[in-house]
Amino acid sequence: MTPKKVHYFKGIAIFSMAMLFFSCKDGYKRVGEEAIPKIYPQGIAENFELTYTKISENLESDDTGESKVIAVLTSPLSNNFDNLKFPHKTFPEGLEVDLFDEQGNKSVITADYGIIYSATNLIDLQGNVVVRLHDGKKLEAPQLYYDQDNEWIFTQEKFKFTNPEDGTVMDGEGMDFNRDISNLYAHKVYGIMTIKEEKDD
Repeated sequence: MTPKKVHYFKGIAIFSMAMLFFSCKDGYKRVGEEAIPKIYPQGIAENFELTYTKISENLESDDTGESKVIAVLTSPLSNNFDNLKFPHKTFPEGLEVDLFDEQGNKSVITADYGIIYSATNLIDLQGNVVVRLHDGKKLEAPQLYYDQDNEWIFTQEKFKFTNPEDGTVMDGEGMDFNRDISNLYAHKVYGIMTIKEEKDD
């Protein structure tokens, strides 16, 4: 075979391969979970701790003042998605929020999963949410929201509220209250069961 013919056949082979390569097209239509684009966090933090502070007075640029710790959020793992259109942080391995009232008393909220929505300052707590107040009261719910700006906590889910002071357990659905639970409003109450017994002398 002459070199001219070999060159001719090589050209046909290369052209055929190029046509084959460009004609291959993925026509498979993805649905369900495989249609959802994968989103990766811009940052991952282990042993995450976030402290919220408050200054009692408005300060000018050169003023100084004392700040007060009002909440501390800790978690073994935090994923930062603040680069997305709706910025947020997730806590896939659970979290704990320590809340401090004006007298410095600490109440603790724990949950299996959490999300902080950066744009709205709302914390979404999910899974085995337990609020333990400094005076022994306890609230349990599957989901709870904490509005940091208004210092207001609320849920639309079923809840159980235990008050050891008067020995009662209250079950209901939907509740909202302020940060130190001094102003509590239950939407629906299924019943209050007294478990404390008083002994006569």
